[in-house]
Amino acid sequence: MVSDGIMTAHSPLSPSPSSSNMDALSVGGTGTVVDFPHSLTHDKDITETHHSAYKSDLLKGKSAVPTFQGVGQDYLEEHRPFFVKIGPEGLLGALRKLDAELIAAGHSHILSKKEPVSWTGKELRPGQLGLINHGGLPKILTKPGCYPPFPVANWWARSFKGRREVSDAVIEFNGLTVVQVSQNQAAVISDPQNKIFVIKNGGFAAVALQGSYDVLSVVDQTHLPNVIRDQTTGAILGYSHEVTMSSNVGGTKQDYVVALFLDIPANNCAILQKGDEMEILSAGQHYITNPNITLRKLFTRGECQTEMPTKDIFTRDQVPVSLTIYLKWQLMEPLKLTTHGYDTPYEALRDKAQSILTQIMSHLDYSSMVKQRSIDPNDTVDDGSDPSSAFLDALRSRAMDDLHSAALEYGIVLKDLAVIDRQFKGEIASTMDKLTTRALQAQVEAANVDRENSNRVKKEQGSLQVAQVQASARKTEADANAYAIVANAKAKAEALQIEAAAKAEATRLAAKADADAIRIKANADTEVTDDFAREMEFRRMEVQRVSAYGDKTVFVPHDSSAIGTSMALGLAAGLGRK
Repeated sequence: MVSDGIMTAHSPLSPSPSSSNMDALSVGGTGTVVDFPHSLTHDKDITETHHSAYKSDLLKGKSAVPTFQGVGQDYLEEHRPFFVKIGPEGLLGALRKLDAELIAAGHSHILSKKEPVSWTGKELRPGQLGLINHGGLPKILTKPGCYPPFPVANWWARSFKGRREVSDAVIEFNGLTVVQVSQNQAAVISDPQNKIFVIKNGGFAAVALQGSYDVLSVVDQTHLPNVIRDQTTGAILGYSHEVTMSSNVGGTKQDYVVALFLDIPANNCAILQKGDEMEILSAGQHYITNPNITLRKLFTRGECQTEMPTKDIFTRDQVPVSLTIYLKWQLMEPLKLTTHGYDTPYEALRDKAQSILTQIMSHLDYSSMVKQRSIDPNDTVDDGSDPSSAFLDALRSRAMDDLHSAALEYGIVLKDLAVIDRQFKGEIASTMDKLTTRALQAQVEAANVDRENSNRVKKEQGSLQVAQVQASARKTEADANAYAIVANAKAKAEALQIEAAAKAEATRLAAKADADAIRIKANADTEVTDDFAREMEFRRMEVQRVSAYGDKTVFVPHDSSAIGTSMALGLAAGLGRK
């Protein structure tokens, strides 16, 4: 329904669009607000975020905005005596405007006319307000400086009550109330008629001559203290905070809840109820001040999974069995679930699964199920030889299909189903368990014997492999040693051969060098033609020969005649006797 530029969605549970609705209040920000019914004169205070969100939900066919969640007039825009909204000029401008309204109405002004000095008195720094009690009425000092305690006439029936910062969120003094909150903050206030309203991202200054404006709480909307969790999965559904107000009833003070703040994460939602009407509250920051509106439940639209134990179910042969099944689902339409009276999707699936499994098990025998421990819904291979195939077929073809169809009635899409365990009970089951236990024990014993034999065989095979490895290692080691000996001998032989060749070559080279030296010297001697040089060289050779062989050596010229030889022998014999 679109009227005067404001979009609202009609609830499918409402009898008609003209059904009684609650007025709502949007006080800055993008949160949804549900407030007391009150007289409205303007329906224009709706943010761009509201428009885009409402339009998107309407295009998708969702009932995202309750019929009792319209957008009403801002409380700050309503005209009230001595109530001034804090505008762009700030708190001082609002106080001046409030002071002018009081003077025009014939009341005492609240802004003090005292002028500060610079040398003594109560000091007031820039950004501070001074509070003066003037016979029970408030007086405000706004100019920085010092305020001396004289002349006495200026302080007659007056007393200085302290200082406050201009930026303080709440200032309450002798009937004067100042509230100014920033982003993500919300102030819950009770006016002189005990009407509850909420201020977000703004503020006001007011003087109550009858009653008072009571600031009940300043709430940080992004850090609400109470965590709301899903009882089944433990997932966080949202955060909440209740603001209470004390009332005197029969001489006894009692606390009453006057406002409920909600912070709903993305992909989650809440259900609000007014009488028989219920609507979906989407994710975001919200607060409720209307007592006719109650928070029914919070839900998550994401996928959830859990294990569900069933109650005892009797088979066709009256054997009780208890199943544990795995469920995975996603809640798509929370209104359908709430309409059927369920608080969680798990409760709806639990009751329906119990009913469907009871019907299926009542047509199955104990013998068809005793061998099968669990099933996988994705396992569709069945050759008909398994005696438990009836159990598997029934669960696959009926339980999943029936539960999926039933879940759709509650707005739930069933994603997966599996039986992960079952326990049989009763005398027959006990007897069968005993027999099964014995059979299992026999199987275990046989398996143990087979395992022992297999271990022995493996041990012998291991020993054989070890021996083969050791023999191969020894052979390899012997081959290595033999190769080392042969290589060593070969290396020695090659070394001797190389050494002999080197010596022979050295000898040859030395002989050649000597021969060349002699030849060169002989050639040099033959080239000497001077007789004196020849004689001098002959004498030098004689000197060298005597030096080499001694002075007692007789050198005999080589001659072929016998006389020369005999003479040489005689001379040698004579020298030897000496």
